[in-house]
Amino acid sequence: MLPTEHRLRRREDFATAVRRGRRAGRPLLVVHLRSGADLYNDGDPHVPGESTPPTRAGFVVSKAVGVAVVRNKVKRRLRHLVRERLSELPPGSLVVVRALPGAGDADHAQLARDLDAALARLLSGGAR
Repeated sequence: MLPTEHRLRRREDFATAVRRGRRAGRPLLVVHLRSGADLYNDGDPHVPGESTPPTRAGFVVSKAVGVAVVRNKVKRRLRHLVRERLSELPPGSLVVVRALPGAGDADHAQLARDLDAALARLLSGGAR
């Protein structure tokens, strides 16, 4: 399970990550990343002297992925994978992972490979 402080819940946060962040697509998923440094340079929302907020992640799994059981399985797998990689992401970042239709048929290792490749591309600065 992804700890509460690392969950992306508000619609505005999802929109910020998707619209103003960088994107890296893979065959099974698309990852949007709004870096913590970029986010807080736009206007510092936290009080000076306060520690940087934690990296937060959200997931989008549409009905195109499959029936409810399959969508929930994909979300559980993605939450687990992202939780293991939170320490690699810049503090205060917003991450949105959007599953594509093929994700419902993919196994854990395939999702992990696509997620790692997308995050590597985003962290190296090679994405939009």
